[in-house]
Amino acid sequence: MLQRSSPDDLNETPPKTGGSVRGVPFAAFLLLGAGGLLISIVAAVSVGAVSVPAATVFGVVANKMLPGLVDVDWSQGREAIVWQIRLPRTLLAAFVGAGLAVVGASLQSVTRNPLADPHLLGISSGGAAGAILALLHTGLFLGLLTVPLMAFAGAITATMVVLAVTRLTAATSADKLVLAGVAVSFIIMSLANILIFLGDPRATHTVVFWMLGGLGLAQWSHLVFPLGVLLLTVPYLLAKAADLNAMTIGDETAATLGIPVARFRLTVFVLGALITGVMVAFSGIIGFVGLMVPHIARYLVGGSYTRVLPASLMLGGIFLVWADILARTLMAPEDMPIGIVTGLIGGIFFIGLLRSRASAGR
Repeated sequence: MLQRSSPDDLNETPPKTGGSVRGVPFAAFLLLGAGGLLISIVAAVSVGAVSVPAATVFGVVANKMLPGLVDVDWSQGREAIVWQIRLPRTLLAAFVGAGLAVVGASLQSVTRNPLADPHLLGISSGGAAGAILALLHTGLFLGLLTVPLMAFAGAITATMVVLAVTRLTAATSADKLVLAGVAVSFIIMSLANILIFLGDPRATHTVVFWMLGGLGLAQWSHLVFPLGVLLLTVPYLLAKAADLNAMTIGDETAATLGIPVARFRLTVFVLGALITGVMVAFSGIIGFVGLMVPHIARYLVGGSYTRVLPASLMLGGIFLVWADILARTLMAPEDMPIGIVTGLIGGIFFIGLLRSRASAGR
């Protein structure tokens, strides 16, 4: 009887750079990434219509966390800009970017499709439809939890529909799974547009936030939800990195290693729907993050998911923080929806990815 390999057996699958990342130990890479994320957050809080020195940013944060630790030499207006507006927005960008990136990486493993991401598979559209339903029709009957719960319900419904369509049409290949996701996404967005059409015209303008993506409504009270869902789900995915490695090889290989393939794939889809639903509830539809970032992570750290997942988390956070900086500054003082920025960058990346695969004859 075949014995299931231990996680360490699969985790030993070396990335293309061996035990280091471009000659840098992976632990050092993580430290550099964490430093880059911190610098990105400080830069995002500093940049805007009103510039705030980095020293003031650190001072405001330190004073809020430990009152009296530093001398207050800034105005109340700058303190409000840093603490009430920019910092929660920037942290939300980091959480959303990290969440979407890790979902994209996980989906690309279990579908064995490098083009899979929560946007292309219709999960983001389902989450947006759930949020729109809550905002325009049901009301906040569960308080602040209503929108993220309805968004998750929409995301998981979209996931189940995509899986049902693949079974109905016998679309077993990875490419057809993505096509099924795109088709379902169009259908769900049409239903969402009907909900907007039937909603109160005076309130429908707020739905543009979910359709185009944006972080301008971020508040401290909101951050507990995206942070909480990451703390709840990411440790499981990290613990299953060996299984994700096996799934990239094929279902038969994974099954011989003792992995319950169908159940594990469904679990990853549900977790992906949970993460995406919560992120969409507070950021709207932000496409292509889950597609781009895992590919960049693999280029830097190799193919092992013990490295791809943490690298995707960090790079996703950094990417979306800088995308938000562009969204706030390109048309200042207008605040461009961040979905426009990620869509433009992601679309170009998507074309380049297709070109590289065509050149490789794949």
